Amino acid sequence: MSAPAATFADVPAVSTESPAVVDAERMAQTHLARTAEVDKVGSVVRWMEDIVRVPGTKFGVGLDAILGFLLPGVGDAVTGTVALSLLVTAMRRGVPRVVVLRMFLNIAVDVLVGMVPVVGDAFDLVWRSNVRNLELLERHQGELEPKARPGDYAIVAAAVAMVGASVAAPIFALGYLIGLVL
Repeated sequence: MSAPAATFADVPAVSTESPAVVDAERMAQTHLARTAEVDKVGSVVRWMEDIVRVPGTKFGVGLDAILGFLLPGVGDAVTGTVALSLLVTAMRRGVPRVVVLRMFLNIAVDVLVGMVPVVGDAFDLVWRSNVRNLELLERHQGELEPKARPGDYAIVAAAVAMVGASVAAPIFALGYLIGLVL
């Protein structure tokens, strides 16, 4: 007995798409999923910062200010959670590390000045670190391979220089005072 002849249906299908096409489709699907994630975070940021617009201006007041006024500390906690979600989304999106560091600096300024009573609440209305960070994130929205801009490096370098100066200045001042005494 001989084996039955193979038919066309018995031959395994061979993909006509090249590995590059398959990779491109996978990248496009990932990009769309990340775009949807950025849109969701953006909606939350807009609710937190600009739910009510002041007529005739670009200025708005959001849940952050309202919660902060009614329940001190709660607005800051919710804003911090949104800030964290922005950072996580930026890292998932593949935003350059220097841009993520710039986002972190925006949050640090917001937190440090926000700790000052009354002044901090007024500063929150103006600084809006989450809006700034959303703009940085959206700037990289359409890029499959996001790249940092020179301004990102300049801001991070300036922040590093300021931190270095704030550490060095007291040391030099102490050395100067000791030199005067001796």
